[in-house]
Amino acid sequence: MNSAKVGIVSLGCPKNQCDAELMLDKIVKAGFSLVNEPGLADVVIINTCGFIQSAKEEAIAEILEAVSRKNDGFNKKIIVTGCLPQRYKEQMELEFPEVDAILGIGKNDDIVEAVNSVLLDKKICAFTEPEELNMEGGRLLSTLPHYAYLRIADGCDNRCSYCAIPLIRGKYRSRKPQNIIAEARELAEKGVRELIIISQDTTNYGADLYGELKLPELLNQLCEIENIKWIRLLYCYPDKITDELIAVMKNQEKIIKYIEMPIQHCNKEILRAMNRMGSEQTLWDLIAKLRGEIRGIVIRTTVIAGFPGESEEQFTELAEFLNNVRFERLGCFAYSEEEDTAAADMEQVDGKERLHRAEIINEQQEIRMSEFYAEQVGKTFEVVVEGYDRYFEMYFGRSYMYAPEIDGMIYFRRAAGGNIGETLKMSYFITVKITDVIDNNMIGEAV
Repeated sequence: MNSAKVGIVSLGCPKNQCDAELMLDKIVKAGFSLVNEPGLADVVIINTCGFIQSAKEEAIAEILEAVSRKNDGFNKKIIVTGCLPQRYKEQMELEFPEVDAILGIGKNDDIVEAVNSVLLDKKICAFTEPEELNMEGGRLLSTLPHYAYLRIADGCDNRCSYCAIPLIRGKYRSRKPQNIIAEARELAEKGVRELIIISQDTTNYGADLYGELKLPELLNQLCEIENIKWIRLLYCYPDKITDELIAVMKNQEKIIKYIEMPIQHCNKEILRAMNRMGSEQTLWDLIAKLRGEIRGIVIRTTVIAGFPGESEEQFTELAEFLNNVRFERLGCFAYSEEEDTAAADMEQVDGKERLHRAEIINEQQEIRMSEFYAEQVGKTFEVVVEGYDRYFEMYFGRSYMYAPEIDGMIYFRRAAGGNIGETLKMSYFITVKITDVIDNNMIGEAV
């Protein structure tokens, strides 16, 4: 075994997390020791996000912290991977001379070579086209043992005017279905019960391979895998949610009644400026169809406030639309001006006004969420146990309404005099009755 200790910090979205898990598997198979605390690593790998300004700032702060530890004699070597160097490869070497290796995402397969090189005091700066990113191979999961992300594609062809993802990740590339199914079976054999389906545009799966959308067919195959209990869909584009997909979600028991569907706005002119399809009416029609066909469906969405050219009237239209639709889950982000995107050359809304508009929508959503949670009191849900809070003396876990890391938790106690044992173990699926709502957290009893 190699004596060097390696640690990894992965920032950003679950797609980036999948990249990190592929690299971790290679590092372990090469014989290196893994450490969870970056400060204890001889070699620290920072897998960055470069999507919007706040993500870039977080990545830069993490790099500077590693540089500080290196100067203090802790981290001996620093490797930076992911979206930030892919997007800013020329600047990275100039701005961070203390970094020992910089890899574009297409060079993730070379991570072991990079670790070995920096340990020999060789500096590395390696890039290739983002389409060369390898999505296949073993993964060392960094999630809780009962769920895992299953990436079915990478890159994006949508060219939304505000988005830098096509510049960073390249064109849309679907994985071969046999590879996806094989990975899902392997995950199930390892004890994974919930598959979370991801890509930059999950609903576009198969368009590049077959000339038509193939997500429904893929989902039907995934539902055949024994021991998989829940299949959750993230990153679905509204204009590609077909009747066939809705039918599969309705009829396949394993596909939970939850969908993430970023709409970004409802005003037709703003959507066109974003280079997105649809209108307020088409969104209304789609949401009505989803709720009519799939009883109890939870719809998560995201919207952008303060997009270039957004008037007060158009913002008000968005706010009123959201109040009327009452999404079960919603995140609003102030528009982030990103260089090299079409929206960066448009007439900008004042930065403070963008933040103010986002705050209004998020505050309104808090009110809607409290009302939604109040409606759940008295209902029972199947919940996967994810831990125990010793301070509050309560267990916590997720029902189908909660995606990991973004939607919160249900907190619950064992029912007095119940027949559930003294300890509820992680990954158990149990029934919980909701008894109260405190600070927008559902509280319940295991029954």
